[in-house]
Amino acid sequence: MSIQQTDVLYTAVATAENGRDGRVATDDGRLDVVVNPPKEMGGSGTGTNPEQLFAAGYSACFQGALGVVARQEKADISGSTVTAKVGIGKNADGFGLIVEISAEIPNADPTTARALLEKAHQVCPYSKATAGNITVTLT
Repeated sequence: MSIQQTDVLYTAVATAENGRDGRVATDDGRLDVVVNPPKEMGGSGTGTNPEQLFAAGYSACFQGALGVVARQEKADISGSTVTAKVGIGKNADGFGLIVEISAEIPNADPTTARALLEKAHQVCPYSKATAGNITVTLT
């Protein structure tokens, strides 16, 4: 379900210079990074890249969603981590993304951990934004 402009609590603003081989910075100066295509895509690989930035944002957002779900379920997720692997490759339209989300939840049995992961996927704004657009696998 979409939100309306009046529902927005925060807006991140970032500006890119020279696309995938340049620089990206936020308006508040907290993020200012050189971006370069990875060596696997013919670039120098010396800077970060959009896929790494997306993976960082998605994993952080998903961890937050996992916390929301854990509180609702009264589950202990202390010491947990969430990893997002974002792949880019050629498709019929040019290029596309694929994502794999995994979580280590040391204080939950595998069945509970899986249930929490699936519920977090329903809550996470990144998961909602990618639904039906790219393949996201939970492992």
